[in-house]
Amino acid sequence: MPEKYVRDKTELKGLSRGRWKESEELEVSVIKGKSRWAQDEDDSAASIAQRKREKEEQRRAKEDRLRQADAQQVHPSTPVDAPGANGDVARPSKRLRTHVDTHRPGDGHATEPQLLPFPARRFAACRDVDEYERLNEIEEGSYGLVSRAREKATGSVVALKKLKMDHANDGFPVTGLREIQTLMASRHAHIVRLREVVTGSTWKDIYLVMDFLEHDLKTLLEDMAEPFLPSEIKTLMLQIVSATQHLHSHWILHRDLKTSNLLMNNRGEIKLADFGMARYTSQPPPPKLTQLVVTLWYRSPELLLGTDTYGAEIDIWSLGCIFGELLTRDPMFQGKNEVDQLSRIFALLGPPTRENWPDFRSLPNAKALHPLLSSSSASKPQPQLNFPYLTTSGHRLLSSMLSLNPSSRPPHPRSWPTRTSQRRPRPKPKEFFPTFPSKAGQERRRRRETPNAPLRGEKVKLLGVEDFARESFGAGGGILAGREEAEERGSR
Repeated sequence: MPEKYVRDKTELKGLSRGRWKESEELEVSVIKGKSRWAQDEDDSAASIAQRKREKEEQRRAKEDRLRQADAQQVHPSTPVDAPGANGDVARPSKRLRTHVDTHRPGDGHATEPQLLPFPARRFAACRDVDEYERLNEIEEGSYGLVSRAREKATGSVVALKKLKMDHANDGFPVTGLREIQTLMASRHAHIVRLREVVTGSTWKDIYLVMDFLEHDLKTLLEDMAEPFLPSEIKTLMLQIVSATQHLHSHWILHRDLKTSNLLMNNRGEIKLADFGMARYTSQPPPPKLTQLVVTLWYRSPELLLGTDTYGAEIDIWSLGCIFGELLTRDPMFQGKNEVDQLSRIFALLGPPTRENWPDFRSLPNAKALHPLLSSSSASKPQPQLNFPYLTTSGHRLLSSMLSLNPSSRPPHPRSWPTRTSQRRPRPKPKEFFPTFPSKAGQERRRRRETPNAPLRGEKVKLLGVEDFARESFGAGGGILAGREEAEERGSR
């Protein structure tokens, strides 16, 4: 065998034994938990301490930059480009802290958690009515007594309305709750603002604090020698329609629109008040609603005939009555009771027929008219609306608002202001309105006796044939006098 081959074989065996020994030593060191490539324990502890010091220095440098940024906001002259701990120029932080803890960790000061304030509605007790000094009474309505008062702290004059608690044994009256709720939800330039609710010595003494206005439209019309000018009437109606439109857009029915509930100041501004009969509605309207709503002179014919399902059209009828009253200074229909009110409405606008009001026969009180209303096709009397200063478009608008059929009245008065303001005469600016002496200073506003709004819980009277015969069909004609004459002429 060659000598070289034997020498190489011997070296290979030695190399194999050496590698096996190294692998055995490595195996033993791994089992003991120590690698031969790891540093010793002293070097490892020193490196960990060094990294902790570096992180602490970086944290302190960051806090210094934040403090400099806060100081720059308070004192803009302070430079923000000061070099940091490592000599670099500090950059402004992306988000500034609202609170910087100036105490270093480990110096004995414990950091307490800071609570962030969040704006929230706070509930508190109502103020006492003694905060206001009552000056004089203004008027008394169906649901409250209104007085003029002065706030002692500020000296501002307000209107103080004391809610009537006639049925307080059953709890807080629902009319008062609805008035507070609807007034709080109706923030509009032409709706009176409810400032707060105050209480008296007992739980029955509840007062509403509202803005004070010098006049109500009813008293002004009674004291004026001549009615408002057409341009002034247009300005007033635009404001009233705007307030009514705001209520209807928020699903609120006022249900007592009349001139005594329209307040006016000496700057020509109208504000709608007295929400004692207001309530929320829906589409379709809720069934079994209260029938005795709206003051008699401004009550629509469907309410007089006993309907219990209605919507915004009853407010539109009241707006038409207010429109006519502004033109003549007198209410259009001054009935003594429900039958007399219907008699006056039908005498001016004509009786209901199948053509102008197809569904009127289904109303409860319309049954009394069945024997008197024939289904024959007689000529329909023309409405006898006569306003010499009213334009053709204004006459058309008033006729639509006073339509006997509720579905024929304008349902959405949103387009009225645009169409009306573009026609002549132009609305008069409020700044040029005349001023009137206030009657709310030391005397009551209302002097002439006018009907009040219906009381809650009052029983509804079902009208019969004898009521119509006694009130309306006696001597002098009645509701259907013209209709009967027309039918007699047609039968000849």
